[in-house]
Amino acid sequence: MITAAQLRAARALLNIDQKTMAEMAGVSLPTIQRMEASLGNVRGIVDSLTKVIEALNRAGVELLSEHTHNDGGGRGVRFRRAEAPSGKPN
Repeated sequence: MITAAQLRAARALLNIDQKTMAEMAGVSLPTIQRMEASLGNVRGIVDSLTKVIEALNRAGVELLSEHTHNDGGGRGVRFRRAEAPSGKPN
């Protein structure tokens, strides 16, 4: 599940506004606005949420859940690590 704060942070990483996020995901601007206004976990139709997450993935943003192994701990967002030209991780 994604939180409203993660969605806002992901947009900030990409330096895009809500309208651009809506266009990238193929959802309406009011849908993004409602998602970002949610308290805690984003509320909305599963299909719309899936579209937003897929758009973020295509843009190179990784959503970190509470249980993701990372350096700092809890939920967050970050750019995915780029792969080396040979296809091996950096």
